[in-house]
Amino acid sequence: MTYRTRLLSILLAGGVAMPVHAQTGAPDVDVAGKGEEIIVTAQKIEQRAMDVPITISAVSGKRMEEIGVSDLDELSNYIPGLNIQEQSANNPGIVIRGITSDSGSAQQAPRVTLYYNGVDISRSRGSYQDIYDMERIEVIKGPQATLFGTASAVGAISMISARPKPGFSAELTAGYGNYDSKLLSGFVNGGSDKVAGRIAFAWKKRDGYVKNLSATQDDLYARDQLGVRGSLRLTPTEKFTADLILTYDRQRNSGTPFISKALPTSEGPGNPFGSANLSGSPLAASILGNDGKLGLHRDVYDANLTFSWEIMDDWTLTMVNGYRKFDSNEVFDADGSAAWYLEFGEEAVGWQASHETRFSYAGDHFRGSFGWNMFREKNHQRVPFSSEEGTFIQCLTGAIPGLGCINAAGVVTAAQATALITGGALTQIPYASVFENQGKNDSYSMFADGTWIASPSLELTAGIRALIEKRRSGYVTDVQVPRLPALLPAALRAQLLAALPSLATSLVPGQVNTGGRVLRAEDSFIAFLPRFNILYRFSPNLNGFATVSKGRRSPTVNLDAGAGGTARINQVAEENVWNYEVGLKGNSGIFSGSLGVYYQKYDNFQVSVVGTDGVARTMSAGTASNLGVEAEVMVQPTSWLNIFANGGYIDGGIDNKDANGRFAGDQFRLQPKFQAAAGFTIDAPLGNGARFFATPSITYRSKIYFEVPNTEAISQGGVLLVNARAGVSFAEDRYEISAFMRNATNKNYLLDAGNTGGGFGIPTFIPAEPRFYGVQLTGRF
Repeated sequence: MTYRTRLLSILLAGGVAMPVHAQTGAPDVDVAGKGEEIIVTAQKIEQRAMDVPITISAVSGKRMEEIGVSDLDELSNYIPGLNIQEQSANNPGIVIRGITSDSGSAQQAPRVTLYYNGVDISRSRGSYQDIYDMERIEVIKGPQATLFGTASAVGAISMISARPKPGFSAELTAGYGNYDSKLLSGFVNGGSDKVAGRIAFAWKKRDGYVKNLSATQDDLYARDQLGVRGSLRLTPTEKFTADLILTYDRQRNSGTPFISKALPTSEGPGNPFGSANLSGSPLAASILGNDGKLGLHRDVYDANLTFSWEIMDDWTLTMVNGYRKFDSNEVFDADGSAAWYLEFGEEAVGWQASHETRFSYAGDHFRGSFGWNMFREKNHQRVPFSSEEGTFIQCLTGAIPGLGCINAAGVVTAAQATALITGGALTQIPYASVFENQGKNDSYSMFADGTWIASPSLELTAGIRALIEKRRSGYVTDVQVPRLPALLPAALRAQLLAALPSLATSLVPGQVNTGGRVLRAEDSFIAFLPRFNILYRFSPNLNGFATVSKGRRSPTVNLDAGAGGTARINQVAEENVWNYEVGLKGNSGIFSGSLGVYYQKYDNFQVSVVGTDGVARTMSAGTASNLGVEAEVMVQPTSWLNIFANGGYIDGGIDNKDANGRFAGDQFRLQPKFQAAAGFTIDAPLGNGARFFATPSITYRSKIYFEVPNTEAISQGGVLLVNARAGVSFAEDRYEISAFMRNATNKNYLLDAGNTGGGFGIPTFIPAEPRFYGVQLTGRF
């Protein structure tokens, strides 16, 4: 049953609120936002956008080019209810409707599902995927367990790469911009209607935009990444399609600019929007890795094999198989200063394998699907630490009166502490420790989802996923006993240990030694996740829908070491959310748009809090609730002009009641109350095969808090950004020259704050991107 419709609802004149191509073998569709007809398959069956009773926004690859978007975090500015904080490719924070998922712990389950060509890639350190040569990206809002798996507790993001097509085509884009930014990307496609192949790539390189005063380290937030994807499509008959997609992505980026406001540099007081002085550890090469350089070294390998087979009239069998491996190491200076104080690495290594079988049926009065899914992952997060004992003790405790940590001239006075304490016998006492958390998780589920077409105006949908999962956690440390306390005079030693008892066994407060012995714990869980939807057609141009669905974040088997190196298990109960939503989708003449209102209720709401040992641990903040409104509108007065606007409002947070303790009344992390975007697209012919195009836009995000519990010091006020892309194409679109500018007003604002340093009483601050601009040349063949 195939429907076609004029593009509705919206997003950005070029995106739309539309269902997802969940079946990766679905037809290729251009969603450029100029009235084209589209086919969508969010519920595993072909439908028009208005007939899908869930809220989904999607943007085509072509539209992303029009607005100058090249990363997921940039795209999130244009989608109401979505925020993405890309602290690094190793640590993206993804927020849907105010709820974030960004934990790097191997023991922690994700909350937002990322899908890449139909496969769940949600594990935080392996989830970043460069978005080159994409067919489209869709954001699915609200729990979607029957459609997108158990991790979609609050929603999902689905990235779908361009598929091979019959015939020959190719494209090459070269670009240059400020900060010596370079881009080279493109694809080559060739084949027949039986066998076709496609190779796509993107290389992006840029200097760091934060100056580093250190003589031993590079400027910060430089980027050097490469992505290569090979795709093969086999279509031996009209009823069978097989896709094989192999992807390699790598990052060799410089360090993250964790900048302390409390610790000066030679240029003056700490300033998140000024220069940094991050020297890292002199022993980084041997202890932290990456040849002693701050930054990220990351490789990701991905393989996907998908079959779609029309086994009989009205029945389709789809199998999706995926394997993904990631190997990353990030070295960072967590104190945000020149001191050899809080120097860390993070090695995250893991793999995952999955299989899904789905049978879909489409009849005149009923349509639906059922099937099963198997998912297995194994990964670890290893965090080595390097410091100098005297510097650490002096900066943390101020043990020597008047010495301080770093003086106003940016001199690390704490570096003298060891010599002063030992009477010059020693000038440095290097210190190292390491902890590692491990996770091995298996999940098996069966699902069914069906829609009864009660009448031409009314459709009723119900579905459920039954889940069994086994979660196994491991934890191991190797912690040195500090040498310096034993060298102190007895009175000073007693005074110091009274203020910081952990110094008797570890330099880092709260870190316990297991002596290399791996502690283990495991548990199994069962869950049932339903959804219910109603679609009602008020007229051919206006549909209404209502949704009730349940989402779940898996329980956390939190495992670390307690007194004496024994296993300490703090199992955090599963987080459940019930989502209630009503909405309208419609179009009339030159107008199209959508409006949705939702309410979400959480129990055992899970939060991550950084402890005094620099480790982020998961705990329950109690109950939480979320009320929101999202609206999108598009106006197309002429064939060459689209005007778009969208916005969202969220009144959400942890419930303000005594039972929720210190979290009561807090706003969710990274959640703005208001978010909006507006602009227009001109795509006007100039004659003789040439055209002019331009998309200026503005985006706004209200105040956010970077951590829970909320503090004003760890927050960012409202941010208004101005972006634009414009250019000329000629020779019937074979050649194109364009220019872009992001953050045109060069607005200073924070990307993140708090971080690991916050656990030691010195929060650090990360500046967001400054003004970026450049030119690009494209040739199509």
